[in-house]
Amino acid sequence: MSNKNSTPAEPINIVGGGPKKVLYTLKTVARIGLLNSAKALNSKNTCKACGLGMGGQRGGMTNEKDEFPSVCNKSIQAQSTDIQLPIPEDLFTHTLDDFKQLSAYEIEHLGRLNTPLFKSADGNKYAPVSWEFALDKMTRAFTAADPSRSFFYSSGRSSNEAGFVLQLLARLYGTNNVNNCSYYCHQATGVGLYNVIGTGTATVSLEDVGNCDCIFVIGANPSSNHPRFVHQLKNCRERGGQVIIINPAKEPGLVRFAVPKSAKSMLSGGTWIASEYVQPKIGSDLALFKGIAKALLETQQIDAHFISQHTENFLQFKQDIETTEWKSITTLCDISKEKILSLADAYAKSERAIFAWGMGITHHHHGVENVEAIANLALLRGMLGKPAAGLLPLRGHSNVQGIGTMGVKPVLAEDVLLQLEQHTGAQLPRTPGMDTLACLSAAYEGKIDAALIMGGNLFSATPNSQWAQAALDKVPFKVYLTTTLNQGHVTGMETSEALILPVTARDEEWQPTTQESMFNYVRLSDGGIDRLHNVKPEVEILCEFGKRLLPNSALDFQKFKQHDSIRAAIAATIPGLSELKDIAHTKQEFTIANRLLDNPVFNTHNGKAQFQINTLPAAMINDEYPFLLASIRSEGQFNSIIYEENDSYRGTDTRWSILMNKEDIEDLDIHVGDAVNIKSPQGEMHAVKVFAFDVPRGNVMAYYPEANVLISTTHDPRSKTPAFKSVPVQIEKTR
Repeated sequence: MSNKNSTPAEPINIVGGGPKKVLYTLKTVARIGLLNSAKALNSKNTCKACGLGMGGQRGGMTNEKDEFPSVCNKSIQAQSTDIQLPIPEDLFTHTLDDFKQLSAYEIEHLGRLNTPLFKSADGNKYAPVSWEFALDKMTRAFTAADPSRSFFYSSGRSSNEAGFVLQLLARLYGTNNVNNCSYYCHQATGVGLYNVIGTGTATVSLEDVGNCDCIFVIGANPSSNHPRFVHQLKNCRERGGQVIIINPAKEPGLVRFAVPKSAKSMLSGGTWIASEYVQPKIGSDLALFKGIAKALLETQQIDAHFISQHTENFLQFKQDIETTEWKSITTLCDISKEKILSLADAYAKSERAIFAWGMGITHHHHGVENVEAIANLALLRGMLGKPAAGLLPLRGHSNVQGIGTMGVKPVLAEDVLLQLEQHTGAQLPRTPGMDTLACLSAAYEGKIDAALIMGGNLFSATPNSQWAQAALDKVPFKVYLTTTLNQGHVTGMETSEALILPVTARDEEWQPTTQESMFNYVRLSDGGIDRLHNVKPEVEILCEFGKRLLPNSALDFQKFKQHDSIRAAIAATIPGLSELKDIAHTKQEFTIANRLLDNPVFNTHNGKAQFQINTLPAAMINDEYPFLLASIRSEGQFNSIIYEENDSYRGTDTRWSILMNKEDIEDLDIHVGDAVNIKSPQGEMHAVKVFAFDVPRGNVMAYYPEANVLISTTHDPRSKTPAFKSVPVQIEKTR
């Protein structure tokens, strides 16, 4: 029950983008300096933010369509992290306990790392050390370890060159425990798409997006995470196309967005983005997708010729859809049959539809099934294998897809392994490697002795925070390659040794590097900006480490310090990348061969796409845990990096927040602004501030990584992706 003196439980009405973001950008530019900002943003280096990609040889604010300015708030934020003064070495007289008192925002903004740091197993401080000490220490630690009891990890920040050297070094050392951050984000996409079409990446280009007449945006919030994609959505609406949003949360920036590069959009108070906005309950997307498929079949709005000529398993798929009752579908997703029929009709009117999705699809126990179901919908109307139609996973970090392409994963195709062996003259291990979560599970069991972690924040990225801290601390020796400190550098090493090695940012590299966008487009970054005096490129560190760790290796690590040599090896061993060999000289950026699908010939055993049959998931909530929570990112963060403590798009002023349906707030006899405790089987969050938001009843949201304490390590069995967005919880008012 509410009273007239309490804050009303009404969601705040906000338009995404707009003058506030312009002013924020100006403020950030002022803080880091106009000359620094201009140099960073105009240099020929690839954007450091999301996988949409821009920059490279066309210039820092231009994309592959030569659109200028292609820049956004996230680009500015990413640059602001790198354009910081060095952390004063006197700061390291403080203990880890002192650093742990800092918020994620505060620790990320201490400055840039400019010296190697070492923490002993029985110490509680980092101490600056020399590069020689650091390289010798890591060499001795990995020499003493059994390769099977080690793991190597990379975020999506690193270059293709560094990723290739990392995975090759690990395999020459003797382990396939090589993994990357995609296991925590889009691995379900790779598995699901491979099952349907034989390839795991986007089937469309940025140019295709500019020519389609319908875009589905599913389980994603590009207004916060891929702002420049919203410009593409705006363009689709303005040319008469449809933008269909499927998301449990009514995100303001997907309803209306004032696009800063569009005067018309700014002056009008914002462009209407969504032509349809549908809010299924958290975790029920599969039911909605089956409902749309059922509607298309019942109204005979399918492409029968495409299905008969270019697909398999349709009859089995059709039978499964027909035997799935409408009541089961509508009860699970809480979307009416009439609404689902109208969605199917809207889709049927399109001639060139693109399906885009994010981690709202992959972060579930059935993430692979979700992706397969999206691909099924594309197959039903022949929206694969033709221009301006297809599938578009919205990747997070700027080179996360490239890191996977480079082989930073536990399983490589046999033909790639054979090519690597031929190129290096060495025998590589065939023992199956462990994925990211499996490596940490092994660590928790005391079965990992050494780890090399390149970029990212593995602690904050991992579910079940207390478990993650214990798992990492049980690794006796860890070495981190990073540009700045984060909470993962001061948590999870209480009784273990750790080295932190400061590395160059992308635009500071000593030699050109390459990156791959979510459109399979490879860009060349010149590097060359000089900011700090004691940092080294990742390739330089890895190759020097390789020389010392494997002195008798058939691979010449000294030669590999030259990026041209690495790119020649990549071109000779990784399919579709022959053009990479001479890119530093030709300056010709390119799309990886055989990825985009302009013709309906698929990379399957018979060239046909494979319909997949999926079972509806069981309801997860119960009387003890009656709410389902999804962890979310704010407008003021990128992955685990926090740039702002508030979320200007959702109207929250603290990250220690829970966003709830206004009727649920009233039924619990609490008010907006009250403090509540959130409890799951894994952990608790205490005194969390309540905000009203437009989400379905029974669904709540809390910010990542703070909410990781509530999230279990249970995961999708096929992709190994943790279920960050389907967490049963209970909520009670603090006493």
